[in-house]
Amino acid sequence: MDDNKYRKIYVEWWNIRKSTIYGVIALAVLGIGIYSGLNYASRNNWFITDETSDFPKDAAKIVSFEGEVRITRAATRETILVRRETWVAAGDTVQTLSDGRAIIQMIDGSRYQVRPNSTIVVKDTTSLFGGRNVRVSVDDGQVNVRTSEQPADTNNIVEVADSENRLLSNTDASFDADAATGGGEIRISRGGVETTIAGEKTLINENEFASVNGGKLSAREKLLAPPRQVSPDNSAQIVDSSGAGVAVGFAWQDAEGNPASNYHLQISRSATFASDSILVDRAEMPGREFRLNGLSPGTYYWRLKATSRSGQTTNWNEQWKFTVVKSGGALLIDATEWAVERVGGNIYLISGRTLPGMTVRSQGRDTISGPDGAFKMQISSSSMETAVEIGDGRGNRSGFIISLRNGNVLRRY
Repeated sequence: MDDNKYRKIYVEWWNIRKSTIYGVIALAVLGIGIYSGLNYASRNNWFITDETSDFPKDAAKIVSFEGEVRITRAATRETILVRRETWVAAGDTVQTLSDGRAIIQMIDGSRYQVRPNSTIVVKDTTSLFGGRNVRVSVDDGQVNVRTSEQPADTNNIVEVADSENRLLSNTDASFDADAATGGGEIRISRGGVETTIAGEKTLINENEFASVNGGKLSAREKLLAPPRQVSPDNSAQIVDSSGAGVAVGFAWQDAEGNPASNYHLQISRSATFASDSILVDRAEMPGREFRLNGLSPGTYYWRLKATSRSGQTTNWNEQWKFTVVKSGGALLIDATEWAVERVGGNIYLISGRTLPGMTVRSQGRDTISGPDGAFKMQISSSSMETAVEIGDGRGNRSGFIISLRNGNVLRRY
């Protein structure tokens, strides 16, 4: 009798515990689902307020920028420093300094990449009766433009010197203007441009070049490709075993089928080739070799452009970098107090603290840590993490993979 009583109590207790276990499992599954949903929403920026909601109608917008970029508002003549994704209205002037660059998305979906030391004026950005009009004047410097499929009622025009250039669909083009001489250059790597000067229209096609001088368009010629670097290799490491600096030999070649007349070489301590960081700025070099002596430990960048016999000058090629390191024991470089601030679009401010005087690099940008070791730098990244390298002048360096969501160090390398 007593045995049956205890069995009954045991069964009832077991039933309660089973239901509790099922409930805990259900709550755990629900919690995991909520956490996964919140994590996904955070990764895709669902909780970030829409910064474009107060943009004027038909305004273009700066979707990416680096360094110092300024906008002068036509309506108020106020000049603002770009710190986040912002708008550009008709009449506004966009200016980049030596370390600045910006990407502007127009209302027709085209993208204007404003290069360093450039000034442009957005003269028109309107949508009317289903069509879209974009007109930009390049006053000085260089702009690269990319269009997608252009509807028949869309006009995308770039003014350079005395020319008006209507971009066709699926076009990649580069426009240069020299405020000092009043001349300009047009390079088409894909698609085509209809150029008008004094009412006369000329079609510049893919892989063609033409210049504008004195109100006249030069004869079109084959687009000259930039030279190709040979040595030192990109990301090469050169050891300074003597401690007195090293001699580095630079070599390059013409692009396939594009012989050049002379070359322009720049070697810099900065990836942005800021004027105060350039060590070598040698133009009209006839040969394809150069030697630089006495380079101390540190990271260096080099790039080239070429000029043909007809006078056509290429764009700069993609910069290469190399590092001079001092032989000897390595110094452990650490960093703390990491923080990330999203300022708009794919633009982030990364800050932290390391040893004083360290060079901090990420996404092609670099800065120097202050006397207290603090540093802050602005980067552009479409990913949710970025690599940050910290090094000194003796070749010691450490790498960190930083989360752009919360500033946590994901791993070191």
